[in-house]
Amino acid sequence: MANDASTVFDLVILGGGSGGYAAALRGAQLGLDVALIEKDKVGGTCLHRGCIPTKALLHAGEIADQARESEQFGVKATFEGIDVPAVHKYKDGVVAGLYKGLQGLIASRKVTYIEGEGRLSSPTSVDVNGQRVQGRHVLLATGSVPKSLPGLEIDGDRIISSDHALVLDRVPKSAIILGGGVIGVEFASAWKSFGADVTVIEGLKHLVPVEDENSSKLLERAFRKRGIKFNLGTFFEKAEYTQDGVKVTLADGKEFEAEVLLVAVGRGPVSQGLGYEEQGVAMDRGYVLVDEYMRTNVPTVSAVGDLVPTLQLAHVGFAEGILVAERLAGLKTVPIDYDGVPRVTYCHPEVASVGITEAKAKEIYGADKVVALKYNLAGNGKSKILNTSGEIKLVQVKDGAVVGVHMVGDRMGEQVGEAQLIYNWEALPAEVAQLIHAHPTQNEAMGEAHLALAGKPLHSHD
Repeated sequence: MANDASTVFDLVILGGGSGGYAAALRGAQLGLDVALIEKDKVGGTCLHRGCIPTKALLHAGEIADQARESEQFGVKATFEGIDVPAVHKYKDGVVAGLYKGLQGLIASRKVTYIEGEGRLSSPTSVDVNGQRVQGRHVLLATGSVPKSLPGLEIDGDRIISSDHALVLDRVPKSAIILGGGVIGVEFASAWKSFGADVTVIEGLKHLVPVEDENSSKLLERAFRKRGIKFNLGTFFEKAEYTQDGVKVTLADGKEFEAEVLLVAVGRGPVSQGLGYEEQGVAMDRGYVLVDEYMRTNVPTVSAVGDLVPTLQLAHVGFAEGILVAERLAGLKTVPIDYDGVPRVTYCHPEVASVGITEAKAKEIYGADKVVALKYNLAGNGKSKILNTSGEIKLVQVKDGAVVGVHMVGDRMGEQVGEAQLIYNWEALPAEVAQLIHAHPTQNEAMGEAHLALAGKPLHSHD
């Protein structure tokens, strides 16, 4: 069908990652005739080189830590080491199962799937495999790749990206991780659990610097306790090979040496050489610019996912892709409130949040109009059972809604669902406080925090 020049699809999607395939599935569901073009595998970075495989590694690391620490729970177990090929087999099995399911979904929705490297050839067409695929609308969803810094070449040997780290055939004895954001701290956590000596280099003054400062400090405290080293507030200067590893020099002259250097300074958009600028699509630093409905300046072209300068999260890509499909199908759509998107960093302990930080709230509403409350997980029965520590911090507009929920602790990512309802429904502390949370659960800590903020604390001091 795609090779028939007379075929004009309702929607042609370039890129089969989270944003692209979500648009394809929802568009087909709404009766649109959809073509999905992907040069690699449907599922993109998240499924094959990001969210899913990294979380599998982190879970394997969690099992390793539990084996080492089992005696404190009265269980005698022996930790004998990490079988790297077996870890990869487990990780790849998870990915393969999800990939097979996704392929089945694409086929069942009757999406025309075209494997090949596409290029925008006009405002209503994409060229792929020597053919021109025509559409009434084109969606650009070509995603992102790991970035580096000027003068720092990722060679895949001693200086590696997250893509290389996911298929590394060994646990490095020592590793320097350049970048203390989500990717950096997740790999730091996994490698430490596997037995590596890890140092994180972050140029800004805190790990996970976009999170609330309290969450950053709690994570830093937990990393110190785990023996994960980090250097904050000084930027990278250069990296060079040593006899058997890599040496990193910072701007202040401080030097670090390790077996490998993982460059985790973020991800950049995949847009070069794909015909975007030639067709008049407005760009900035490689990103495609869009409005709140994901429309570019070209009426027949939209863009979603890591290609646009919004939050680089798979679930954001899903939401943006669905928004485009529904808009094209004539449904009423609502712009995404990016502050209302849940964010989770899956290190040990986890960092999860939704809404705005205390600092941002004070900037918007004024310092005298913002109330912040911290609920320590030490008062939560299930967290004590799990032997995890941390806090839930609530940020409230005085006498008004909760505008930020910030959590640190094992499994806090599983609590972010209720947190996003609280933020997005503009709940008052008293409204959440009257809800009954199951005991003993970690979710109960969310209720306890709101009880305290509503002025009627139960298992916490006034």
